[in-house]
Amino acid sequence: MCRYGLTTYKPHNACFNCRKTFKRRLFKDIKTGESGCEAKCPQCGELTADMGLDFESPKKDDLKKWEHIKSLYSVGITFHSCGCSGPGYIPNSKEKLIEYFEEIKETYLKKLDFWRNRIEPSTKKEKERDANKNWHELGRVSSNYNKEIVTNQEGLDYWHEKVKKIEEKLNLIK
Repeated sequence: MCRYGLTTYKPHNACFNCRKTFKRRLFKDIKTGESGCEAKCPQCGELTADMGLDFESPKKDDLKKWEHIKSLYSVGITFHSCGCSGPGYIPNSKEKLIEYFEEIKETYLKKLDFWRNRIEPSTKKEKERDANKNWHELGRVSSNYNKEIVTNQEGLDYWHEKVKKIEEKLNLIK
């Protein structure tokens, strides 16, 4: 089922080839039996990008902005929100986008330092102290941190994967 079944306004889809946007029909407006989730450009027939409810397209002849929007989409940044608070921070240039991901990567590297320097608890008392002091870090890696010891290797693996994903996004836009 398409996720737009209960929305009150229509999502925007963008065709990067034609540099055009289209509003989608609501799921309840679509006849039963049609999927309603894939959107093709009426002009070129290619699949369009689901940019979200709060997307405002650039002018068709603004190639730089369209290229930037395409970069945002390629790394998973869209304009989805309930409409109340907006989609959050969206970098307005390639440079700002790179800076944004570099800052996230730096945060993740600091998280890795925590796991490299943490002394794993070996007794029940140490485990309780660790859980009380480091609950925020432990909870990111395991929801069972109160019941079992979260190993440093689990934390390192978790944050290495996050760094890897950010680096993949940076490689897409550089």
